[in-house]
Amino acid sequence: MKGLYIFLGIVVLLVLMGGCSYNGMNRSRVDVDQKWADVQSSYQRRADLIPNLVEVVKGEANFEKSTLTDVIQARANATSIKIDPKDLTPEKLQQFQASQGQLSQALGRLMVVSEQYPNLKSNESFRQLQDQLEGTENRIKTARDAFNGSVKDYNIQVTSFPKNVLAGMFGFKEKAMFQADPAAQSAPKVKF
Repeated sequence: MKGLYIFLGIVVLLVLMGGCSYNGMNRSRVDVDQKWADVQSSYQRRADLIPNLVEVVKGEANFEKSTLTDVIQARANATSIKIDPKDLTPEKLQQFQASQGQLSQALGRLMVVSEQYPNLKSNESFRQLQDQLEGTENRIKTARDAFNGSVKDYNIQVTSFPKNVLAGMFGFKEKAMFQADPAAQSAPKVKF
């Protein structure tokens, strides 16, 4: 009889430990999903600012039409790609990052070319939008860093013993991290 109580005690202890582990992995998964939503929100803020920036630029300068067209097209491409946080695969993240990278490059060209137009640079609306875009880029970086930290914590949980056993049983899989665009390794060249 004593052996049965010991056995039942061990079973109850294992069930409690498994439940706590499951809850911890689930909490981490929800945190990853929330951090990804923050990343998308930051990118959406940037996409929302771009039409205003383009309109100010159009109104203030006889601007290079191809630069504006590139920005508008890159924005359309970047906002068309949506990723479900439940399916954060490296391939989907890479596709998302590529479209956002194209938008970043187009915005960079817009800012560089704007240097050639003194009236545009002195326009208060343009400066405010430029400041907001700079702030948005900082928010994007902060959101990506927080997302990667959350993914790291989650991945540690689902790959560490003994939680990895439960993770496999309940369908918890590793999530992909946000990685820098390979083109970001070299600094852009600015020529006047």
